[in-house]
Amino acid sequence: MNEVVESEETSIFVIKTTANQERSVASLLAQVASKNGLDLRAILVPDELKGYVLVEAAVPEVVDQAVQNVPHARTMVRGRSSFAEVEHFLTPKLTVTGITEGSIVEIISGPFKGEKARVKRVDEAHEEITVELFESVVPIPITVRGDNVRVLKKEETE
Repeated sequence: MNEVVESEETSIFVIKTTANQERSVASLLAQVASKNGLDLRAILVPDELKGYVLVEAAVPEVVDQAVQNVPHARTMVRGRSSFAEVEHFLTPKLTVTGITEGSIVEIISGPFKGEKARVKRVDEAHEEITVELFESVVPIPITVRGDNVRVLKKEETE
């Protein structure tokens, strides 16, 4: 069994996988690592990176050994990546990113599903937006979560 040494420097290694099998490969890698006592520190499956799994380990041989009999794991990409190169995958994206005041949106869930509205205010701290429905007789501001809308048209600049 490999002994875990805390002060040992680690790198990020990239494993190429079959498309849409990233999560199953990650799960199997974790099982193989725990069963065989391999020193895989972390396994990451970013949604933005189709066909790849990121693995943190001290040496590439450990990752190579783990990948040997994992179905859908194709090859290990040569070279190492640093933590700084993959750090942006670890920070969650705000649901209100890309939504600006004046934009036209469609509500995609909740009681107003299917309604079109104009964005009046964006609250990034709470990830909510306030909208006014087009179809309502009296314009009433409604606050919805940012992930409950789809942007149809960005704000027009005059």
